[in-house]
Amino acid sequence: MPNDDKYRIDSGRVSKSNKTLFIFVGALILAAAIAVAIAVPIALNSNVKTNLETANEILDKYPIIDGHNDWAWQFRDNLQNVINNISLWDDLTEVYPDSHTDIPRLKKGKVGAQFWACFVHCNSAHKDAVRQGLEQMDMIRRFIEAYSDTFQFATTAKDIEDANAAGKIASLIGVEGGHMIDSSLAALRMYYALGARYMTLTHSCDTPWADASNRNYSNGGLTDFGKRVVAEMNRIGILVDISHVSDQTMKDVFSVTTAPVIYSHSSARHLCDHVRNVPDDILQLLKENNGIIMINFYNDYVTCSTTANTTDVADHFDYIKSLIGVEYLGFGADYDGVTRVPTGLEDVSTYPNLVAELLKRGWTEDELRMITRDNLLRVLRKAESVARPSNDPDETWISASSVNYPCRT
Repeated sequence: MPNDDKYRIDSGRVSKSNKTLFIFVGALILAAAIAVAIAVPIALNSNVKTNLETANEILDKYPIIDGHNDWAWQFRDNLQNVINNISLWDDLTEVYPDSHTDIPRLKKGKVGAQFWACFVHCNSAHKDAVRQGLEQMDMIRRFIEAYSDTFQFATTAKDIEDANAAGKIASLIGVEGGHMIDSSLAALRMYYALGARYMTLTHSCDTPWADASNRNYSNGGLTDFGKRVVAEMNRIGILVDISHVSDQTMKDVFSVTTAPVIYSHSSARHLCDHVRNVPDDILQLLKENNGIIMINFYNDYVTCSTTANTTDVADHFDYIKSLIGVEYLGFGADYDGVTRVPTGLEDVSTYPNLVAELLKRGWTEDELRMITRDNLLRVLRKAESVARPSNDPDETWISASSVNYPCRT
């Protein structure tokens, strides 16, 4: 039996040693409480992803399909198409300062498929546009083949999915400017045979059969031959791209096409009143057609000024979504084809920034999946399904008086 006196504390009196012990225990309890107060919010916050982190996770599942990149033109303009002695894995800003594209940045930007623009200037029209166009087709095919560990040539929706399943960037070709067929349906068919899967009916110059958005309007829209060009594109399965064309040409295309059309790199005219953008009434025609508008990042088409930022581009997505629906939207940044790009969207590595901004605005993962890839895949599949390549080719020649140019025999 212990001695009770040994453990008795007199009422109102605590020994100095016991008081110290109480103070020490109290301090430990207070410290523990403070630690918990700090640790719990930190633990909770660690489970809350940032919009950018979520954007990257979404793009890992649904990598971007972009409708327009002019990388091949930069090789021509800066390197005369000589690329054997450079590496596309290197930082190409050291090769030409305004570079928007190289392989590491494409991977960082979560690009899963790219339409590479086969482009030559309008000053080649009625001269050597076909030859220059073929040189650009060769350039695109060469860098795809030279970097086959990264790129995989694609011409169909299934090809895109197969390339992505293999961890590669599906690489498609778009001919940017109908002047490159020199008013020849045979030349159109040969571009298709070489892999082109869209053609922009005009660039910044009228063709003898279609008006561009340059305000010359020499044809009044599509001519009868221009309507045959569209019909032949539908027959063989090459997408009709109506970026760069006049409003009347757009309307005429919608009146004759049997397949969905694309705007490979245009934006909303309501937000930036530029002829390269699409007005509301024609966006309604796009909805009826089940086509797609792939939003351009060029400052001049985003804000009609020399400056823009990520939120300005997101505004175009928001506006068109509210007007006609998310089903008709995609990405068509125009990297390496423009001189000014928005802050936050400086190059191909920055697509996640835009997706993060849309997440911030309440866009769902399903909506983002649609604009990153599903909408374009739907359009491609529909164009493939309505194509009738087994039907007889159109053998119509354009009238000689329409193409009576000094350099054309």
